[in-house]
Amino acid sequence: MTTSQQPQDRYKAVWLIFFMLGLGTLLPWNFFMTATQYFTNRLDQSQNVSSVTAELGGDVQLLATPIAPPPERNSLSAIFNNVMTLCAMLPLLLFTCLNSFLHQRIPQAVRILGSLVAILLVFLVTAVLVKVHLDDLSFFVITMIKIMLINSFGAILQGSLFGLAGLLPASYTAPIMSGQGLAGIFASVAMICAIASGSELSESAFGYFITACGVIVLTIVCYLGLPRLEFYRYYQQLKLEGSGEQETKLDLISKDPSTTCHPPGEEPRAGKEESGVSAPNSQPASKSHSIRAILKNIIVPALSVCFIFTITIGVFPAVTAEVKSSIAGGSAWEYYFIPVSCFLTFNVFDWLGRSLTAISMWPGKDSHWLPSLVLARLVFVPLLLLCNVHPRQYLPVVFEHDAWFIIFMATFAFSNGYLASLCMCFGPKKVKPAEAETAGAIMAFFLSLGLALGAVFSFLFRAIV
Repeated sequence: MTTSQQPQDRYKAVWLIFFMLGLGTLLPWNFFMTATQYFTNRLDQSQNVSSVTAELGGDVQLLATPIAPPPERNSLSAIFNNVMTLCAMLPLLLFTCLNSFLHQRIPQAVRILGSLVAILLVFLVTAVLVKVHLDDLSFFVITMIKIMLINSFGAILQGSLFGLAGLLPASYTAPIMSGQGLAGIFASVAMICAIASGSELSESAFGYFITACGVIVLTIVCYLGLPRLEFYRYYQQLKLEGSGEQETKLDLISKDPSTTCHPPGEEPRAGKEESGVSAPNSQPASKSHSIRAILKNIIVPALSVCFIFTITIGVFPAVTAEVKSSIAGGSAWEYYFIPVSCFLTFNVFDWLGRSLTAISMWPGKDSHWLPSLVLARLVFVPLLLLCNVHPRQYLPVVFEHDAWFIIFMATFAFSNGYLASLCMCFGPKKVKPAEAETAGAIMAFFLSLGLALGAVFSFLFRAIV
């Protein structure tokens, strides 16, 4: 194929499919994260209703309307946010790392479709367990196992997706990042609607998780339709032609009598050295050298995206979900404060930041402004720790009013979405087209490394409040 024959992305179909795949990548984690009030309320209230449950034969249902937590929180609910973040990010890091090394051994369709189906099954189990009564410890452990499974398969899906996008023009990484941002908005709105419905907890939570199942099914359908599009097939063919050219050159070299490799003993070693062709056992070294060369080219955006998510996950949601409204108790705003000011605000502005890269990609991929702006995000850690976080022991409350917290969350989220999207777009474009998929997988690994480091630091940040 020549450049003159390059097809167009008709009706932006490929762009929209990558948007849906990005949505499906982070939707599972966002649904679990946004539902923290459901999980912690169930843990908190289980002790309070245990005696009533025994008297009524176990047929008790909790109201969906949030209630003020008891003075002494259940120990499991008190550590839920931190443990949830850790159980999510460590498997994400591990499986992203495995995907970076195994993506060439396992077919792309198996990795992407297999992950989506596994995530769908976990959500179906979650929806069913909403209706099942479990004791505190069992509910806590099962929830953490589901979170680990969701993020393990999500890591494989995310790494495979960014590697796939690396084969297309740079603008096709943006819809993935934009879709991931919209996943948080979707989850936040779904939770707010569940609270506003006033339904029983079991009914609203069941519908909440079934909604996620429907979106995952739609994502699977979109991926199955991707190979049918000419625009996508064109760039897939470019990859195959690139590989074919390399293989043809190697064949020509091997057919040259002066460069033919013979079994040991049939040709002196000097003949091999003069030919300039490495011995077969040097191939693994050349592969590792290639990965090191790719990493050297993308080290700045890779470390930048790692630092971005270390700061973000370090305080969100482990610290930000513990901020209390400054408005007097008893109002409806108190019930909606965290879903709106924390999760919805973060996800809306994060999505706006990710989407802005489709219009503007400043600063450039080689500009020193990019790492400088990334480091500047460190200021959000003290700003958010000094908001009205409770319970607290050491730091004073400096920014008590709700408006301060919303402003900080908006700028915090916007910078996260915009800078992270820039880094993920620039990474695969700093290497040769044949190396773009590997570069995309490495970028996804550093993104996951930042998430895991943020999960670890979240314990420190919460402890010093």
